[in-house]
Amino acid sequence: MKILGINGSPRRNGNTKILLETAFKPLEEAGFQTEIFQLGGKPVHGCTACGKCRKIKDKRCHIKNDTLNECIAKMLEADAVILGSPVYFADVTTEMKALIDVAGYVTRGNGHLLKRKVGAAVISVRRGGQLHTFDTINNFFLINQMIIPGSSYWNFAFGKAEGDVVNDTEGMEIIATLGENMAWLLSKLKD
Repeated sequence: MKILGINGSPRRNGNTKILLETAFKPLEEAGFQTEIFQLGGKPVHGCTACGKCRKIKDKRCHIKNDTLNECIAKMLEADAVILGSPVYFADVTTEMKALIDVAGYVTRGNGHLLKRKVGAAVISVRRGGQLHTFDTINNFFLINQMIIPGSSYWNFAFGKAEGDVVNDTEGMEIIATLGENMAWLLSKLKD
């Protein structure tokens, strides 16, 4: 089984990537294949509600959105998806919001393509806004009929500078527990 982590942070190797890798560790130890897709910092366009994806039904966005189409294709190949975002003004990054809107419109309009896949969020936060950001991502999973595993608390860790999240011991434990719970859930779904 394959787990796709999508890094919505423009910092390729920042706190959000550290959280994705932390969630991946128990999954990899359980034998699951993992991949990180770098979304943040790449050119993306939000949904314009043109409706072409629903009319043509080829599982793609039809505005110039190569990055999002590549990401959507990887989401469709994966058994589970972890969306990672830092908090930007109490919400996800612009790139993550574009993915949520476009992937939601494309996948729902092409037959609910994410239905019953596993989805989880990881959030890196400096000070506040993490619950709203967490909620934004979870709403995407829920409206797409995805299965959301829990952890021992909400899936976020505090850090400002790159690498600071590793100093949030509780946050890192929460993200590791999320990975363990995902591994357990995916192994049950595989049976």
